[in-house]
Amino acid sequence: MQDVIDALREANIDVVTPLDLPDFDDVVAAEEEICVPLYPDFKEFLLTVSDVICGSLEPVTVADPFSHTHLPEVAAYAWSIGLSREHTPICAHDGGFYAVTIEGAVVYWTPESGEVEEWTTVWEWAREVWLVS
Repeated sequence: MQDVIDALREANIDVVTPLDLPDFDDVVAAEEEICVPLYPDFKEFLLTVSDVICGSLEPVTVADPFSHTHLPEVAAYAWSIGLSREHTPICAHDGGFYAVTIEGAVVYWTPESGEVEEWTTVWEWAREVWLVS
């Protein structure tokens, strides 16, 4: 996990208006808003790297409720088009969503084809997908 965090920090792009890193209260507020407990690795992901901007993917955030990547808004849309409520979206991409399952794996889901790929953890997904996007 730490090697992925370090790699993401190195890849982070400086922008005029950087994202805020959430605190634990922000994560709890998002959980309460979506009425779903977040998988522990996903919480750690949000608390440690959700302010990173790199590549072409934009993972969800929880610190700014006005952001287009705010988890409750992304989740509401993903669930409304058919993503299982047992999956929590972590990133919209190409008409589908990368999402964390209740077991902590990450799947890529589209409305047309359902789950089409899987990674063991959010950290594996971050290394193999987000860092190379």
